Amino acid sequence: QLQASGGGLVQAGGSLRLSCVVSGFTFDDYAISWFRRAPGKEREGVSCISNSDGSTYYRDSVVEGRFTISSDNAKNTVTLQMKSLKPEDTAVYYCAAERASSMLCSDAGMEYWGKGTLVTVSS
Repeated sequence: QLQASGGGLVQAGGSLRLSCVVSGFTFDDYAISWFRRAPGKEREGVSCISNSDGSTYYRDSVVEGRFTISSDNAKNTVTLQMKSLKPEDTAVYYCAAERASSMLCSDAGMEYWGKGTLVTVSS
């Protein structure tokens, strides 16, 4: 089970911190990804991290150096720190999990999905 939280309303240029708390499977064996779906658009990947070796991936066209993903293995939590938010970052953000051994950071490989958390960035 994955529980995403931390969304909300923020002004452009502001920051938000999303959290994904994992339960029900071995945290260290999985990689956690963040995806988002903006209104009227398809879901897209944002970032992912392997809880096994700490390797990370960012979708540069989306992140542009503004987001940081991190993992706290002691708390079974993955965090996405977002700064310099833009109105185009408005979306429902989802976290999902796949086996770290076959980490692709693609939605096709995800075994578990959490419910999303809404991020709204006003201009």
